This record gives sequence, structure tokens and C-alpha cells, in this order.
Amino acid sequence: MIELRRTGARAVLQAVTTFAIVPFLAPFVVMLGVASSGEGAVANFGAVLDRPELTRFALNSAVIAALVVVITYVCTMTAAYALAKLRIRAREPIFYFLVAALTLPTAALTVPLFITVRSLGLYNNPLSVILPLAALQISFNVLLARQFIRGIPDELLEAADLDGASAFGAFRHVILPLSRPITAVILIWSFVGAWNEYLLPLIFLQDTSQQTLTLLPSYFASQFSADQTKIFAASCLIALPTVICYIAFQRYFERGLTAGALK
Repeated sequence: MIELRRTGARAVLQAVTTFAIVPFLAPFVVMLGVASSGEGAVANFGAVLDRPELTRFALNSAVIAALVVVITYVCTMTAAYALAKLRIRAREPIFYFLVAALTLPTAALTVPLFITVRSLGLYNNPLSVILPLAALQISFNVLLARQFIRGIPDELLEAADLDGASAFGAFRHVILPLSRPITAVILIWSFVGAWNEYLLPLIFLQDTSQQTLTLLPSYFASQFSADQTKIFAASCLIALPTVICYIAFQRYFERGLTAGALK
């Protein structure tokens, strides 16, 4: 009887999970279907892959995503360590200020960012996308990392202090090695956010040589006119790296989120 109840519960859970996945999976399936229609998948994807713009846009996206990941990781881990373990003034108000920054959508910051970028002379410069993207992602990542680091026993830091380690030494030799699960979350989250960003490159990178892969469908819309199959093929290629990234690091990503929640 108990085994039947467990089997029924698993069946219900599986059905609910499958039903919940459909709204998220359906757009990708439709995208693949349209990209495979017309002249066929091979011809459509081949036409997109043959365009020289694809390599340039992909390289621009890779450079921007890599720099965003590095900046976000360094700032996130140092800030989370300071807010979780160091005795600094106004530690709690600073943390709540960062949390409050999560309420600001990117669209609401467009005008201030545009004015700042123009005044600094960074228009059509990748830094106009890299710096705002990193800043927008730091708040949420600090929220996760601080919660994780707070769960690391203070006794380990006290032992490092007795051994003569400085605050930075304890951070490097104690905090970072123990923070690998949350590190995976930060790296994946930052990469996906930077790779999929559309609004900031659209506004700040008008030079074709500087544009990113997310602008490729818009670029191809003018090149291929009304040929939607090529545009959807380009969209599938854009989504492919993020899908591969999540599948490859799914275990570490879920472990990091779970560890941060438990701690």
C-alpha cells in the first residue's frame, strides 16, 4: 500500500513537472521547427554559418561575457566576504542598499546609463556594455554569496588569523576554496546574463564591428529580408551556448544554489 502511494506520488510529481516545462520548452521547439522549414535545416543553418558577421559577433559576445564574468566574480566574492565576515562600519546598511538595487530594472536605468556613457566618451565602446552588465549582476550574486560565506565556520578564520594570515590571506586560502559551489553559480549566472543581453548592446554599440551575437537576428532581418527561417536559425545558434553551458555544469549549478539556500 505504501509502495503504491509512493508510485502515485511520483507519477503526479512527474506529470506536474512535465506540464510546467512545456511553456519554457515550447518556444525553443517552435524556433527549431521554423529554422528547419523552407529550404531545410541544413540549408538554413548553413546560410547563417557562412556569413562572416557570425564569427565577429560571436567573438564580441565572448569577450564581453568573459570580462563581465571576471569583474562580477571578483567584486562579488570580495564584497560578500567583507559583508559576511569582516567587521566594517555600516555593514548591514550597505548590504540592504545592494538588495534594494535588485528592484531597479535595466530599462529604468537606460537614460542615466546613456547620459553617463556619452559623458565618458564610451559610446560604441565595449566597456559601455561590460561595466553596466557587471554592476547589474553584482547585487544578486552578493546576496547569494554572502549567505553562503556566512555559513563557513568562524573558527576556520580564527585559526588562519592565529597562523598569521591577513584578512586577504584568509579570504584566499580559506574562503575561496570552500566557496566552489557558489562560485559555479556566480560564473554560470554571469555568463548567461552577459551572453543573452540584448538591450545594452542595441543602445550603446551602433558600430557593426562592435555588435554582439544577440543582435544577429536583427542584422539578418535586414540581410535576409522576410526569410524568417534564416532569422530563426540564427536565434537557435545564439541560444546553443547557454544551453550547453547549463547542461555541462548543471550539477554544480544546482549544488551551489542548494548549498547557499541551506546555509
